[in-house]
Amino acid sequence: MFVRHKANILYLLKQKCNLSSSTGLTTSSLYEDGDVVIGGLFPLHYSPVSSPLTYNKPVIIFVYSFSARALRWMQTMTFAIKEINERTDLLPRLKLGFHIRDSCDDIPVSLKASLLLANGQTVSSVIIGDAGSGVSMALLRSLGSFHIPLVSYFASCSCLSNQREFPTFMRTMPSDAFQIKALAQLVLYFGWTWVGVIGVESDYARFAIQLFLQESVRYGVCAAYTHFYPVGLSHQAIEKLLNVIQVCYVCCNYCILPMQRRNLTGFQWIASEAWATSKSLWENSANLLKGTLGFAIQRAAVIPGLQQHLAALTPSAIHRIAFLAEFWEETFNCRLNGSANAHNHGLGSQQSRMPCKGTEVLHDVYSPYSDVTQLRVSYNVYKAVYLVAYALQDMSNCKAGEGPFVKNTCADPKNFKPWQLLHYMKLANFSTLGEEVNFDKNGDPIAYYDLMNWQTGPDGSLDLVKVEESCLFSHLSECLNFASQALRSVCSSSCPPGSRIARRKGEPICCYDCVPCAEGEFSNTTDSLDCSRCSGDTWPNKARDLCIPKRVEYLSYHEFMGVLLCAASVLGAGVSLVIIAIFYTYKDTALVRANNMELSFLLLVFLTICFLVGLLFLGKPSEWLCRIRYPAFGISFALCLSCLLAKTVVVLMAFRSRLPGSPVMKWFGTKQQRASVLLGTTVQVIVCFIWLLTSPPHANHNKDYHSSTIIVECATGSEVGFWLVLGYIGVLACMCLVLAFMARKLPDNFNEAKFITFSILIFFAVWVTFIPVYMSTGGKYIVAVHVFAILASAFGLLLCIFAPKCYIILLKPEKNSKKFLMQR
Repeated sequence: MFVRHKANILYLLKQKCNLSSSTGLTTSSLYEDGDVVIGGLFPLHYSPVSSPLTYNKPVIIFVYSFSARALRWMQTMTFAIKEINERTDLLPRLKLGFHIRDSCDDIPVSLKASLLLANGQTVSSVIIGDAGSGVSMALLRSLGSFHIPLVSYFASCSCLSNQREFPTFMRTMPSDAFQIKALAQLVLYFGWTWVGVIGVESDYARFAIQLFLQESVRYGVCAAYTHFYPVGLSHQAIEKLLNVIQVCYVCCNYCILPMQRRNLTGFQWIASEAWATSKSLWENSANLLKGTLGFAIQRAAVIPGLQQHLAALTPSAIHRIAFLAEFWEETFNCRLNGSANAHNHGLGSQQSRMPCKGTEVLHDVYSPYSDVTQLRVSYNVYKAVYLVAYALQDMSNCKAGEGPFVKNTCADPKNFKPWQLLHYMKLANFSTLGEEVNFDKNGDPIAYYDLMNWQTGPDGSLDLVKVEESCLFSHLSECLNFASQALRSVCSSSCPPGSRIARRKGEPICCYDCVPCAEGEFSNTTDSLDCSRCSGDTWPNKARDLCIPKRVEYLSYHEFMGVLLCAASVLGAGVSLVIIAIFYTYKDTALVRANNMELSFLLLVFLTICFLVGLLFLGKPSEWLCRIRYPAFGISFALCLSCLLAKTVVVLMAFRSRLPGSPVMKWFGTKQQRASVLLGTTVQVIVCFIWLLTSPPHANHNKDYHSSTIIVECATGSEVGFWLVLGYIGVLACMCLVLAFMARKLPDNFNEAKFITFSILIFFAVWVTFIPVYMSTGGKYIVAVHVFAILASAFGLLLCIFAPKCYIILLKPEKNSKKFLMQR
């Protein structure tokens, strides 16, 4: 019915609802007498809903509609009461009656109907209804003084669980609090952490969305936007709504038709139970709604006898009861003459309807009224009736003197107060159709939901498919159809292992940046909030998602640098041994005898030891190797320099002894020379001994020099000990240099003091350079520097002192004579 004036259509609808609220019991309501009369409120008529016709000129339509689905709910209540009355094991001495009225899904009409139930000609001690949460809240506030229990079959707002505000409220419909948790977990399961949330502008939708947002934050799901649109959608409101829609959790369905008109597809809808099973949305919406996911109220497989009860519409009942008459006319698009609904035929489209033929058959047409394949709300109505029946049964079983009321009294099942019935209802625990039904302290039932998926059938139609329980515990995504197989809805992509989440200031928690883990840290999970430090012996790999053992570093024999140093050490020792062999072969020649043969052999042996000491610095350090390394180095060089010092002194003494009557050589003979070498070395031995006793060198795993490497090194133990050893070597070298410098111009064809001076200068050059390099280098390179200094200084001594002698012995034998050596 299309009208241009809102007041007109509102008047017509109000007139229709008033018909169902103010005329006699036989036409405007459904009544059956009994010992206990149960009231019922069902939205048999919808309130007006507005929607746009065109984008060019907004024209408002107001649609009046009769709800065949709500009529099925009403008939389920009458069936359940009839079934209980026929049972002998439940309330055998009580007959239940009913008084059912139309709430019109409108608060004023519902209030009027509830007051007629609570305080009319026939008083109802309990009311089953209403369907909407907002209407139920209004009824509870109005009926509070009557203390009449209200059992809702479809009101799901969690705000109704507040027993302090609504103490007489119970329901067989699960609270939204459970559904919202399930929806948040469902969204999280598929990784949709960036969702849009839209809903109609109403207190119920605002409260539900607020709960969803609070719950989703716990699971890391964020709202890209939250949008509320008015019931009366204008062109501007639709444009604004469609411009912001993404993956949505939707509280109602008014935006479906505008999106269908604009051919907007590919959206993933997450439906609340209010429309997750709404078949009225399926027509002409397959492309838009395919893949929709949502939770639905648990479905009863079958209520035995209900289908037959629904189909058993007698002509007398149809003509007598306005609800049934209107349903018949709406279903078959005809007009019943003489029915309780006949006086309205002058309104709207009724004028164009032909009279009913009387041959209409309900089985020949589809109607939500007779569809028993999705008994969800109907099952809730069924359980609500049984809740009242079992409460009355418990009341009937009360024994005198053991009652729960004042002075242990019991209530009379045929004459009780509503609050007394409420007491038993709160404690009810019963079974119906194989399901255990009980309630928590807030009057809420245990929540059971079916996960529904709108899938496209083989013929292209849209099928409502329940996700089987086996899928819920395995690969859920394989059992579902989605709007888009590549659907992703995230503000920020997941941070891979090896990185952590860095929140963006002022943005939702789902919007973040991925920051690589810092040096020495790792993360092995996706979307890690923090990176963890690796242990002291491990280090992150390149991806920083795993800690691997640190690389162990030391100067090895197998690496190139180690091979070179090892070869140089062996070469130096070999050359020293060759020179020893040469000197031994030519020991009787003038040159060998003139250069203090014994000290020369000792010096060559000690130089050989110096070369071999370099090998102690190669390879993986151990405790014993570290304790040998530094003392061996210090003592071997002390031996060499002590020999050099003795040779230099011998040169000086030799020239002094040429003066007539000089007794100098007697004072520094062979024994004194040996003693001087021993004495010079003894000081170094004492220093090393004290060092080993107090704070000896030891193997150390250095983890600080390089973060990803463990350097196995020999720690000196005592820096003082190390520098005393090195310092004493320097003192011996200085003494050698001074004495050699004093003897450099002494007359002789082969003055050994010159070569000693050159060798000591090289020695000083090497070790003076060594000190700053040693202080600034680390790891295996400091060992290489140390070995290089040992080898360079040893080669300097060996070549400067013995190379000239070997040259003369091997290549200039004519100069290897006493005559040549004595020439001035």
